Amino acid sequence: MQIFGVDIGGSGIKGAPVDLDRGELSEPRHKVLTPHPATPDAVADGVKQVIGHFGWSGPIGVTFPGVVTGGSTIRTAANVDKGWIDVDARALLGERTGCGPVTVLNDADAAGVAEMHFGAGRGRKGTVLMLTLGTGIGSALFTDGVLVPNTELGHLELHGHDAEKRASTKARDDEQLSWEHWARRLQKYLAHVEMLLSPELIVIGGGVSRKAQKFLPLIEGVRAEIVPAELQNNAGIVGAAMAAATSPSGGTSRPKVGGD
Repeated sequence: MQIFGVDIGGSGIKGAPVDLDRGELSEPRHKVLTPHPATPDAVADGVKQVIGHFGWSGPIGVTFPGVVTGGSTIRTAANVDKGWIDVDARALLGERTGCGPVTVLNDADAAGVAEMHFGAGRGRKGTVLMLTLGTGIGSALFTDGVLVPNTELGHLELHGHDAEKRASTKARDDEQLSWEHWARRLQKYLAHVEMLLSPELIVIGGGVSRKAQKFLPLIEGVRAEIVPAELQNNAGIVGAAMAAATSPSGGTSRPKVGGD
């Protein structure tokens, strides 16, 4: 079974058809730059461009970098234009792309769902935390395979700062931090999250997960097992497609995870 997944990020909008039997992209993904300012209309045009590259028509799943309620309504927009707040993203994207039904969910939740079903979290019980490191820090929290949606742990205050302003990949790039310096910041953030949630497993996703060997061995003092995402930066696309497949009406989706 194939469903189209789109992952909207602070720097790029990427998507592809997904083979849901294998949890893999059916074709190489297509990416366009996220417009600046990232207004609803401009981003919707970017999503249309990505989908049009494949000539896709039918159901689509779309991730968004903020809180999404009811499978449609945007409640926060930390790394895109504030004009997104209270927008009915399902209606906007359905009208703009001509595709449907449309399912919208938080980007890190989508990545986490994919990793729990097909990747590093498969078969894991207890508390599992997925963190996506990119323009910001996204989070997806699972207890015995059940998603607790919209956690947004990247906005925890850490040493007087929004955590993602100090420990995201963007912070590392903007400040030209060495891997060692950035790993120390990330370690402080992970220790703080561990103090609050006591996860057994932390999965690190986002594009930087491809370079996990450069920074994960430098993380010390965290009890949880820390592993890179197996689906790497495709996890959001796969999770978006999974959500669309389990929510044919475009409503709130709670995809089954755990690899059963």
